[in-house]
Amino acid sequence: MTSRAATLDRTPGPERRPDGFDVEVFFDGDCPLCLREIRLLRRLDRRGRIRFSDIAAAGFDAGEVGVPWQALMDRIHGRMPDGTLLEGVEVFRRLYAAVGFGPLVAVTRLPGLSHLLDLAYRVFAKNRLKLTGRCLDGRCEVHAGGAGAGRSPAGAPGAQR
Repeated sequence: MTSRAATLDRTPGPERRPDGFDVEVFFDGDCPLCLREIRLLRRLDRRGRIRFSDIAAAGFDAGEVGVPWQALMDRIHGRMPDGTLLEGVEVFRRLYAAVGFGPLVAVTRLPGLSHLLDLAYRVFAKNRLKLTGRCLDGRCEVHAGGAGAGRSPAGAPGAQR
């Protein structure tokens, strides 16, 4: 008979995660609001459970993720250690659960609140560039590889909204 302690001892803990993280987040490092939240998460992530990947960084390759760069720009994406891709509010749930907010995350799964959060995020994501001051003369445009920092690779797709 296996004791409870022996079972718990074999369960991978934070120090023994085979991939070294609980969730990877793909974020726009040229987005001021996005960066504010990423900085908060980095401070809260004392156990190194989150892998942070800046999609605006020079050298970022969306092909390695398996998601088009434009899709990564349109909605937040995450990846689990087993390769499962996540997007939208579920990414935030996984991020905040990884830093110890599990009980609060559980509340966000309640049917009415879950739908409201999904709707609110869709509205935000659609208007993110405008809301973060990244539009000029009514035109919102960004380029793969961090065009805001002058790092746009030749032929990179532009994002217009």
